[in-house]
Amino acid sequence: MSEALKGPDGALRCPWALSTDDYVTYHDQEWGRPIHGDDALYERLCLEAFQSGLSWITILRRREGFRAAFSGFKIAEVAAFTDADKERLLADPGIIRNRAKIEATLSNARVLADWPSGELDELIWSYAPDRASRPAPKTLADVPAVTDESTALSKALKKRGIRFVGPTTAYALMQACGLVDDHLEACVARLQ
Repeated sequence: MSEALKGPDGALRCPWALSTDDYVTYHDQEWGRPIHGDDALYERLCLEAFQSGLSWITILRRREGFRAAFSGFKIAEVAAFTDADKERLLADPGIIRNRAKIEATLSNARVLADWPSGELDELIWSYAPDRASRPAPKTLADVPAVTDESTALSKALKKRGIRFVGPTTAYALMQACGLVDDHLEACVARLQ
């Protein structure tokens, strides 16, 4: 059933958070906390896309490498990347060197650079479900991988030209950025 488990400090946490110290820190301090701002949301969108098919710990441990490689995920700067930058990224051992994911990251920055400031934030957050309508999950089995909202968010982003954002990636983004709070009911990190 995967209920909340005691961590090294005795506090109950979501079971996935207990496999590494990196996960404990990410779980306790970031995951499920509201994130706003176009650049910050673009970063999370990119990292969730890079995570597709991989474990999150792979991305988490390379996050600083990603930030260095992609100019801190500043949309305007990444939008100006050239073919030479793309080749540099494909050779960078500090990131995941997947051509399709790199190209999507660059393409998405170019699309987003044309949006008015705040529009990405407004669009993503418009798909946040009413928290009162979502009971706190008791076990990991209660946490969905896809929801109607994530499917709709994925479609809206794709319609606007954003690539590599299917419903599962959109839901992971919603979890990571606090649109939903999927910390288990007994978890110390659950927002009240």
